[in-house]
Amino acid sequence: METNFQEFKKHQQNLKQLKMRKLLITSLSILIAGISFSQETKRDTLKTEEISVVKPYTPKISAAFKVKSNPSSNETQEFPKEKVVYSIFSIPVASTFTPSKGKAKGVVRAKKERLYENYISAGFGNFTSPIFEAYLHTGDPRYNDFGIFINHHSSEGGIKNLLLNDYFSDTRIDGYFKQFERDFNWQVNIGVQQKIYNYYGLSTDITFENAFLDSLDEEQIYKNIYAGGKIDFEDSFFQGASAEFITFSDNYNTNELRLLVKPSLEFPISTELINAEFTIDLLTGKFKQNYFSDEDLKHSFLNLGFNPNFEVLRENLTVNLGAKLYYTNNLETKVTEFYAYPNVTASFKIVDEVLIIVAGVTGDLIQNTYQEFANENPYISPTLNIKQTDKQYKAFIGTKGKLASNIGYNFNVRHTYEKNKPLFIQNQTKTDGNLSVLYAYEAGNSFDVIYDDIKTLSVFAEITIDASKEFNFNGAINYNNYTTNNQPEVWNLPEITATITTDYQNNNWFAGAKLFYTGETKDVVTPLGILTENGTIIINESYIDLNLNGGYIFSDRLTAFAKINNALGKKYQPFVNYHVQTLQILGGITYKFDL
Repeated sequence: METNFQEFKKHQQNLKQLKMRKLLITSLSILIAGISFSQETKRDTLKTEEISVVKPYTPKISAAFKVKSNPSSNETQEFPKEKVVYSIFSIPVASTFTPSKGKAKGVVRAKKERLYENYISAGFGNFTSPIFEAYLHTGDPRYNDFGIFINHHSSEGGIKNLLLNDYFSDTRIDGYFKQFERDFNWQVNIGVQQKIYNYYGLSTDITFENAFLDSLDEEQIYKNIYAGGKIDFEDSFFQGASAEFITFSDNYNTNELRLLVKPSLEFPISTELINAEFTIDLLTGKFKQNYFSDEDLKHSFLNLGFNPNFEVLRENLTVNLGAKLYYTNNLETKVTEFYAYPNVTASFKIVDEVLIIVAGVTGDLIQNTYQEFANENPYISPTLNIKQTDKQYKAFIGTKGKLASNIGYNFNVRHTYEKNKPLFIQNQTKTDGNLSVLYAYEAGNSFDVIYDDIKTLSVFAEITIDASKEFNFNGAINYNNYTTNNQPEVWNLPEITATITTDYQNNNWFAGAKLFYTGETKDVVTPLGILTENGTIIINESYIDLNLNGGYIFSDRLTAFAKINNALGKKYQPFVNYHVQTLQILGGITYKFDL
């Protein structure tokens, strides 16, 4: 074995010597060729010849030289690693910086206000005006909720230079029960409301005898009882439905019943949504008397409506393509009609949150009711002719957005055409101050409702400012230009209305102000014995009503508040001969708690 190894080693040494000789011969050949080429630079003897390739070269994998992946080394000597020592050349630099001593600052935690689910509020003011409000509810928020709401506000009156009582009262009690199921929620409501007013607006141009005044019972009582409910479904094309049954009556044996049912559907088509709402509206009512006779006045309507809408949502564009379709039946006259209205709206963001353009054309069939008229003007007579208002169209265009991060604006122009638009107008008096009347509202101190076809051009502007977390401001103005068809004026409708609202809250203090401006309105006064078309047009002057409120929060539970209504003390009249109370001051407390 040892002899073989020596022979193998000797063979390797011979190969090395042979390689060294070949390398030496090759180097000498290249050197001689270079010298010869450098000496013959004057003449190029290289000839151009044509070379023909008979067979192209096709390399094979076996012809490639393979490199060993793990080469072996014949070196037996190992070199130790040299030890490297690192060092830096440091030069001191003068510094004038002197750090100040830090102060540990504690984290200031704002006191979190606790929210209570129930409250009772009570107060009292001049004109003998008590106020009471309470909200109580209980239940498991995961399954159900039961609550009751009570509200009362009244006043003994006290307007100077009146011949009749001017006290009023408004009492309302609402109750509800909510049930939360897995796929849907449902709720039932029930409530009662009673309002008391007086027909105290006698004309100052007539001298009324004491015997006549003593014979009047000027009190009017409106009673409202209602029950209803709604159901909402989750993840279903049937979104839900609402239903409400209302009974409304007064002190003169008037009765009005209304049933209103509204189911709704919604389902997607591709990336868009289609929703539809159905309406079943049944209204029936009866007045026991007519203003100029003892005949009954009846009104009954059945309205079936269908309102489909197709919503198109894009990055900067929102379009609603819809319509409102109604089939209506006047159950008293047996006349049926069909109405169709557009319901097309669009909004386009030119600059996100800064400039948004809105436009559209809509319309609707409005079912007027005795209850709604009484809420708007409690001094109407129970002798009305109830009709439907055909709002053929309302076309609008405007813009909204933000002028700054905390300043918003809204501006639009509208043009509306309404057939049978209701207007309040004073009833002709049936007395000269001595002649007795059958009902208290027949002394020129009540209002009728008449209808006319009216076109309205409106301009609306609004600005909101959130100056800080403590203070915000809102101002709005609305201008209307009316064009009537039959009536010489739009009775008791102002051309200009405006509001300014401010709110401030800091720590425990809060305050607010609301200023209302209503432009002048016109009405007709018709004395006894004169035809109604020959009445005298009078002007109700414009007025400003400033309301203030404020208070102090003693704790999460207890708050004191104060209100000042008609702070300017103006004795204005929103309707003919119906002056309002002047300066009204009221104060009270609110207590919050959990059951």
